[in-house]
Amino acid sequence: MELGLGGRTAFVAAGSRGLGRAIAEELAREGAELAICARSPDPLAQAAEQIRRETGRDVLAIPGDVADPTAIDSMIDSAIGRFGKIDILVTNAGGPPSGTFTSLTPSMWEDAVDLTLMSVVNLCRAVMPGMKERGWGRIINVTSIAVKQPVDGLMLSNSLRAAVTGFARTLANEVAGLGITVNNILPGYTRTERVEQLSEAAAGREGITREQALAKWESQIPMGRLGEPREFAALAAFLASDRASYITGQSIAVDGGWIRSLL
Repeated sequence: MELGLGGRTAFVAAGSRGLGRAIAEELAREGAELAICARSPDPLAQAAEQIRRETGRDVLAIPGDVADPTAIDSMIDSAIGRFGKIDILVTNAGGPPSGTFTSLTPSMWEDAVDLTLMSVVNLCRAVMPGMKERGWGRIINVTSIAVKQPVDGLMLSNSLRAAVTGFARTLANEVAGLGITVNNILPGYTRTERVEQLSEAAAGREGITREQALAKWESQIPMGRLGEPREFAALAAFLASDRASYITGQSIAVDGGWIRSLL
């Protein structure tokens, strides 16, 4: 399918590894120019160079922390300075720490709000004027299956990714008539460093090995395996395209059937 991303520019947060990296690669393969950000400069530069080499697209690496509003403004300004516009925004951030309610301190909640919720709000605020002016835009938020079926031990993620969903659904209605779509994609258990970390945390809580924790999750997935990042990225690329112009306000899971609800 020709997605028509040639001539488009995308900003992908947390694009140096995991799901963000996979999305950035997929968008570049489909013809988009890219700006990617992450906190660690060296892995970010390496990711940008590899994507540039493999796809032939222009890739700008911008070190920065999406939990910092000032850094967000600076990163978006840098991307616009390079490409002149941002057509596609992919919000994404490393998940907040796992933990139960009694294990979480007020400062952990505050940090998680800045990382998980306010990063999305501030990124959207930074790109919205240009999208409105051009009458075209795609906002794609990487959230979690936890917004439809909470995951044990992920109090922060369960709470704040649900808040992102409410924000995105409301924003989608506000900008739908302006040619801008806003959608959420919900990764299930996917083969990333984040899932490796969560499996270690789960193993510690349950007194089992990391391999047993992963096997337990796989047994809960109808497809019987973890997802691969590129399988997730394919949906992001479609939602970023002209082909998805009538899809907005949706939260779509890529989870191998893990969520048991009807909707």
